[in-house]
Amino acid sequence: MKPAVHSISRVVFSVPDLAPAEQFYSAFGLDMRRTGDRLDLHTHGHAHRWVSVVANGQPKRLQFLSFGIHVADEAALRHQVERLGLACAPHPMGEAGGIWLHTPDGYPVQLVVEQKVSPNSKGQASADLPARPHAAAPARSQARRIQPRYLSHVLVFTPDLPRMLAFCEQVLGLRLSDRSGDVIAFTHGAHGSDHHLLALVQSNGPGLHHTSWDVGSVDEVGEGSEQMRKAGFTEGWGVGRHVLGSNHFYYARDPWGSFAEYSHGIDFIAPDTPWQAGNYPPEDSFYLWGPEPAPWFVANPEAAQIPPA
Repeated sequence: MKPAVHSISRVVFSVPDLAPAEQFYSAFGLDMRRTGDRLDLHTHGHAHRWVSVVANGQPKRLQFLSFGIHVADEAALRHQVERLGLACAPHPMGEAGGIWLHTPDGYPVQLVVEQKVSPNSKGQASADLPARPHAAAPARSQARRIQPRYLSHVLVFTPDLPRMLAFCEQVLGLRLSDRSGDVIAFTHGAHGSDHHLLALVQSNGPGLHHTSWDVGSVDEVGEGSEQMRKAGFTEGWGVGRHVLGSNHFYYARDPWGSFAEYSHGIDFIAPDTPWQAGNYPPEDSFYLWGPEPAPWFVANPEAAQIPPA
């Protein structure tokens, strides 16, 4: 197998201050750990640090992505990065170590040897709540607090989708799952991952669209949407079901115009799956059912901050 990343290790982005981040991600159900101006996001019961939010007084901005790699692939990946002239200094908000390289879109990527945290099989459904007597649904008073299980995938904006997709395939070893022309593309990990580990969508600049978090049932997607509305985060999209990836979803809009997604039932692609990537028209690449998304759902709030070249 060609050397390849196996997991998204961490997403790092900056925001003006951390108070809104603490409110949003607490409502979303994540385990937050604050160190100075940095808020690390874990899922409850899982030691891995999935996301870091850093306060720097500036508008929200994707800073870097970190990917996990196997130790057996480290030397080959380092050689490839150096041969292609992609090596760069560690990001100031990151830790030293690993392999640092720059993407075609300008932000850096870190490759770090660590245990695989992307799933090795399709996610299992969680146990249903007890039903009421003579009924299938539980009582509303028994509704649980939704706590996501792991970070499933990330969707980033790119100003040149074909160029960024080539980088993901040729440098990171990601594999194309499906696409819709040069509008959106979904890539998975060669070592096994959900249908998309990293997804790309065409925009007028780079940026973070959403992080997607696995939950245990369609009910948990719906309960999560209610949880966010009760906490005052009323803007979002869903509940619905995607076509590519097949997952049920609800996207909660965060204070900076990007999203955190509750996701359940996404397709899983094992390393030995004979997966044939498709190229679908827009009407067959977005969602099967659900409310029509608002115009701001596909807007890139970070692009407006980028000065013209």
